[in-house]
Amino acid sequence: MSGLVIDGVNHDWGARRALDGVSFSVEPGRFCALLGPNGAGKSTLFGMLTRLFTPGAGRISVMGHDIAREPRAALARMGVVFQAPTLDPDLTVRRNLLYFAALHGLCGREAEGRMTAMLERLGMAERAREKVSALNGGHRRRMEIARALMHRPAVLLLDEPTVGLDAASRAAITEHVHHLAAEGMTVLWATHLVDEVRPEDRLVILHRGRVLADGEAGGIGGADLTKCFLALTGDQP
Repeated sequence: MSGLVIDGVNHDWGARRALDGVSFSVEPGRFCALLGPNGAGKSTLFGMLTRLFTPGAGRISVMGHDIAREPRAALARMGVVFQAPTLDPDLTVRRNLLYFAALHGLCGREAEGRMTAMLERLGMAERAREKVSALNGGHRRRMEIARALMHRPAVLLLDEPTVGLDAASRAAITEHVHHLAAEGMTVLWATHLVDEVRPEDRLVILHRGRVLADGEAGGIGGADLTKCFLALTGDQP
């Protein structure tokens, strides 16, 4: 069973078609990079996946649950890291995570245990009692990932998760999420940065609302994915 299936999704913003027949699927245990320049439709697609709005046509399913017919079941299987920060800067790391856990019906020892495990895995345990406002950008992103994993989702969506981070933080977060996929999680990683895509990754190139390429990154880009990406999207170096 595919972890995530997107089939013939359309969406219009007024007279402009933002998504045009977008179709692809991501199997459990795969890291799929959704690569596209700014304005390609990546965030619009994430809006469809998270039910911020509904597609004009097409179907989306998460772990076998149709998101239109079974929205609660589908959304419960997903963890999401949005492009814009969604943390409360005046609360501590611990309080942010426990609050999110409570939204999923987790409390007491179970919530504390999951929080501790997530923070330890992401190298954030010593910062549990610090306010979010005191964290740097890389640590805030790690915390957003920890929060998205608190309810043990099967599918992890990340919308431009490394924007504004330094090279070391970008590399650490990308490496961690690849490990999650290797452990069986379905990952959809939206980015406009070609260097975040590995040759063995599943790659979907989106441009002007359409899928231009879908397959293994090494097979699509060959020796030079950047050159291939620029040629497909019509941009110039």
